[in-house]
Amino acid sequence: MENKNEINVLDELNKGACMGQDAIHFIIDKVKDKALKEELDRQYNKYKEINDEIKKLYPEYNEGTPHETSAVNKVMTWYGIEMKTLTDESTSKIAELLLQGTNMGIIEGRKLLNHKQTYPEVERLAKKYVDMQEDAVEKLKQFL
Repeated sequence: MENKNEINVLDELNKGACMGQDAIHFIIDKVKDKALKEELDRQYNKYKEINDEIKKLYPEYNEGTPHETSAVNKVMTWYGIEMKTLTDESTSKIAELLLQGTNMGIIEGRKLLNHKQTYPEVERLAKKYVDMQEDAVEKLKQFL
């Protein structure tokens, strides 16, 4: 089996996990609710754990390093958060924004699982990513 699918899936998972970390990093200072802040810290660490697993697995399929979010995407994420919280920094609004991003991650993760044939260790990591995000959605709903 050619490793093209594995590389693609790992790159996409890494970009998604980086995007999740970026969003949390950009929004955490706006969070006033202690429980939400704790939940975001937990999610941030889960994204980091996924990134770390990807970095360990990636060399088995490619000599390079996994793709991350570009500087432009980071700026766009920051700008979007700033604009959407300009007039409303409520816990509910922050949870809503994070839910929207997390749902996009779930959709992309499910597409990867449904349409890419990969080795079991890559598939396991993709499932872990989607499960982690689905769990995050359930936790974030309580803050709406």
